[in-house]
Amino acid sequence: MARRYKSRVFRRIFHIKTRSVRRSEASQPTGTAVGQIGRSFHDTRTESRMFKSGRFVADSLGDLRESQVQPNGVDLTLGAIYEQSEPGRIERGGKTVGDRRELEPSDGIYQLDRGGYIVEYADRVVIPDGHIGFLLPRSSLLRNSCMLDTAVWDAGYEGRGEGLLEVHHPIELEQGARIAQLVLADAAHEGTYEGSYQGENL
Repeated sequence: MARRYKSRVFRRIFHIKTRSVRRSEASQPTGTAVGQIGRSFHDTRTESRMFKSGRFVADSLGDLRESQVQPNGVDLTLGAIYEQSEPGRIERGGKTVGDRRELEPSDGIYQLDRGGYIVEYADRVVIPDGHIGFLLPRSSLLRNSCMLDTAVWDAGYEGRGEGLLEVHHPIELEQGARIAQLVLADAAHEGTYEGSYQGENL
């Protein structure tokens, strides 16, 4: 009698657990799977990746050397360096960029003292629809006490962009050297970039 009672209890417990696992499987959203004991894990294969590969970025820009293509972005090279000579002005309804003078390299080398400089990238940048561009300094700049300050590039931007180079210790930079890395990420947006810097330096 006791053995039959235990058997009925075991079958009922097993039936309840089985129904619970089935309900758990049915309630899982698309992109998840359930393990043998009911725990779920996330299947990342069904997700779109936020940041794009270096090859994707290179294909968007075109006309790059293979050495510029990195796993998660592309390197931008140094085109020209300027030093601001006159004040600029930023207002609520507009802006004026101050006059600047272009520095001349010596045998292709810029010899920079401490200070702030405007750099122009040699590479044409194109930010495709559905994406946003972020530019980061290469670590070799940071290791030499220099910093590159950059801004966001909106979808639709096209041009040879500019950034602020902070030099905290004298440095020599060769024209065409890789100084920054561009990465692209997925982004929702309405409309594309139509600002005053569209097509700059092309």
